[in-house]
Amino acid sequence: MSRVGNQSIKLPKGVEVKINKDNIVEVKGPKGELSFGFDKNMTIKLNEDEISVTRPNDSLRYRALHGTTRALLNNMVIGVSEGYSKSLEIKGVGYRAQLKGSKTLVLNVGYSNPVEMEIPEGLTIEVPKNTEIKVMGANKQEVGEFAAQIRKVRLPEPYLGKGIRYKDEYVRRKEGKTAA
Repeated sequence: MSRVGNQSIKLPKGVEVKINKDNIVEVKGPKGELSFGFDKNMTIKLNEDEISVTRPNDSLRYRALHGTTRALLNNMVIGVSEGYSKSLEIKGVGYRAQLKGSKTLVLNVGYSNPVEMEIPEGLTIEVPKNTEIKVMGANKQEVGEFAAQIRKVRLPEPYLGKGIRYKDEYVRRKEGKTAA
């Protein structure tokens, strides 16, 4: 039995869940709305203030889907009620970030031209300082994906530590050349 899949999901106040007959689940809350189509054989039941997931049999495929389905549903509920965020920091002389309007993030990270990134729909970006970026949204996957794309513009390098990194990321430093 799946330990994750057997746990029920408690619905916080202000979150509405609608389950269609094709196992398309729509979740609405104060931070936004999300929908996702799950496997048609998984049984998703909505009681008064909790969701439970059951599988049709104990085959390997459904055992794998059981916990995954429950975890994705839980991420949707948390996303529309609290939201997700990732923080990045920029290290390097002259490296900085700024918002251009509300749809474009501009990064100056040592290239000859600034890098302009279009902000996807459903995400919000904050730049509290010009060396900090905060990505926020209701969809955990989109928040993580866009944060990874920002980081990929200038990966942290091990010799000087320059680049874009996650807030709590540890970059192992290497020793440079030594004279003989």
